[in-house]
Amino acid sequence: MDEFSLDVWPRELVSLIGPNGAGKTTVFNAITGVHPLAGGAVHFDGRAISGLPPHRVAKLGIARTFQNIRLFKGLTVLDNLRAAMHQDSDYDLLRAAVRSRTWAATEASLETHAMALLQVFGLEGRAAELAGGLPYGEQRRLEIVRALATGPRLLLLDEPAAGMNPAETQRLMELIRSLIERFSLTVLLIEHDMRLVMGVSQRVVVLNYGREIAAGTPEEIAHNPAVIEAYLGEPHH
Repeated sequence: MDEFSLDVWPRELVSLIGPNGAGKTTVFNAITGVHPLAGGAVHFDGRAISGLPPHRVAKLGIARTFQNIRLFKGLTVLDNLRAAMHQDSDYDLLRAAVRSRTWAATEASLETHAMALLQVFGLEGRAAELAGGLPYGEQRRLEIVRALATGPRLLLLDEPAAGMNPAETQRLMELIRSLIERFSLTVLLIEHDMRLVMGVSQRVVVLNYGREIAAGTPEEIAHNPAVIEAYLGEPHH
C-alpha cells in the first residue's frame, strides 16, 4: 500500500474495488490486526487500534468475513454462532464445567439470540445441520451471520457474492441493504460483482497497485476513465 487513506462514517456502506492484487484484502487485514502495519495507523471510534491482535479488534466491535469461507464445517450451524458469541458469555471455565445456573441461563440467552439471527437470514431451519453440508450460497450467508453474532458496529465483507448465482446475489444485495438499518451497522465491502457494488454502495473507492485511483458515488465511478483503464486496460485521455 502507498499513502492510502480511508474514512468510513457511521451507517455508511463503502465498497473497495480494484483488479486482483490491488491491495483490497490487505486493507482488511490491516484493520483487523491480521497483518502489522509498516507505517501509518488505524483508528476506530476515536482510538488507535494499530498493533492490537485480532481478538481485541473484534471485541471493540469490528467483524469480518473472508474471501475463502472459513466456517467450522464440522460444527452445526447453531454451534458456529455460539462459538462467535463466546466473548459475550459471563461465566468462567469452572461454571461451564459444572453446568451452573449462570452457565445454563447464559447459554439459553445466547441460543435465543442466535436463532433470531438465523431467522433474519432464512437459516433457522438449518440450525441443527453441519455447516459443511450447507449449499454454497447458504454457507456464505452463514459466515455473515457468524460475523454479526459478535455484535459489531463495523462489518467488513470480503467478496460475499463470490461463487453465487445471479438469484443468490440479488438476495444478498437486498440483505446487505437491510443490515445497516436493522443492526445500525457500518459496512466496508470488497466485491468484484459490479452489479452488487453499484446496487448497495453509497460510496466507492478504487485501488490499483496499492494506490487509490478514484473515489466517488457509484455513478461517478462507473464513468471514471481511470477506473475503466484499470479494469479493461484501455487508455484514457
